[in-house]
Amino acid sequence: MKRLGFTNGEHSAIIGWAADGFPIYALYGYSDPMEASSAIEEMKTGYALKKGERLGGRNSPDGSYDGAFAEDYEYVGGVGTFDECNGRFCVKPEFPSGTYAYFMTQEWPVIPRAFRGTPEQFKTFRGGEGPGGPDRRGGLPRGGPPPRQ
Repeated sequence: MKRLGFTNGEHSAIIGWAADGFPIYALYGYSDPMEASSAIEEMKTGYALKKGERLGGRNSPDGSYDGAFAEDYEYVGGVGTFDECNGRFCVKPEFPSGTYAYFMTQEWPVIPRAFRGTPEQFKTFRGGEGPGGPDRRGGLPRGGPPPRQ
């Protein structure tokens, strides 16, 4: 974050791009996702630790849900800032009309674990063409469908 010039009180800069072509931000965004003049706040995941005990069994652990496994968490709609992909539709100076974007968070899942759009199937090219070569067509991510409302 320091290398990207982040200072407290600002919306996070783009820290990467997901395979479906949407940007990834870290930790901070607008409290109103469609209003760039709204307050900056730390983004909160909509996932929570399940209550109770794991079922256990031949191929499954038992014991209390304690966060040791991804399956210990469940998406709880309306609790955090995001949808089940740890993202939301929002505006940014780079996207004044808005775009779907993923965010990293302090709590699990930290890194988004699902795609809203369709991930690009990257191809391997010969002769230096394709991703990283002189002809970069064919391997770059593309945006997926608009987010579900």
